[in-house]
Amino acid sequence: MPRLENRAWSCSCTARGRHEAQPGDAAAGLAAKVGEMLSSSVPSPSLALVGPGARGPSTPSATSTSSSSTLNWSQHLVQRSLVLFLVGAFMALVLNLLQIQRNVTLFPDEVISTLFSSAWWVPPCCGTAAAVVGLLYPCIDSHLGEPHKFKREWASVMRCIAVFVGINHASAKLDFANNVQLSLTLAALSLGLWWMFDRSRSGLGLGITIAFVATLITQFLVYNGVYQYTSPDFLYIRSWLPCIFFSGGVTVGNIGRQLAMGIPEKPHND
Repeated sequence: MPRLENRAWSCSCTARGRHEAQPGDAAAGLAAKVGEMLSSSVPSPSLALVGPGARGPSTPSATSTSSSSTLNWSQHLVQRSLVLFLVGAFMALVLNLLQIQRNVTLFPDEVISTLFSSAWWVPPCCGTAAAVVGLLYPCIDSHLGEPHKFKREWASVMRCIAVFVGINHASAKLDFANNVQLSLTLAALSLGLWWMFDRSRSGLGLGITIAFVATLITQFLVYNGVYQYTSPDFLYIRSWLPCIFFSGGVTVGNIGRQLAMGIPEKPHND
């Protein structure tokens, strides 16, 4: 009898334990499901970084490539500026010597004792102006979106330089009844130079702007006695001088455009 009672007691305890364990197991399973739902609804950090607008940290290779591109662009800019400066200084030296020999421009006696009987400040000033103009033309072209591929070859650029030298030579050599006829002739030649070698709105606008600004600067220099023109007929200067500045701006602009065709584009930082 005692054995039967012990067995009955153990069976009843076991059954009671099973009934008490079922609610605990159900609660644990429900908690596990809720935890899975919460974890699936929260995006992981790795997924948050993957997307169309996500930006990861820049790699060393990308940084080095960008810095090398910027360095190459800066080197090309310096080289173009140096070439334009030398071209402008040389052309100013030669053309100014022609004007002095024909007694078109007169410098004080104490000034005519420097290189090639010209004022020392003429080549540096003209070289600096040529560098600015030659760099400005491609920038304006890219800003306006105009293609500057019209006859873009060095043979065309050299012909443009030859025509410009011819216009400057005509201003000193040709003899007309008055300066107005000479000015009209040089104006037609200057517009013909633009039509033959440029034909762009930016080239025309910049050429007119350069002629206006350079004429004002020249008038200021002549007014202050730095040098003078013989037979002035337009506010201390010759009336054909703006035509020379216009054709010179177009010529230097074509040189700057040709030099800019072989350079890499400036890198942009997104």
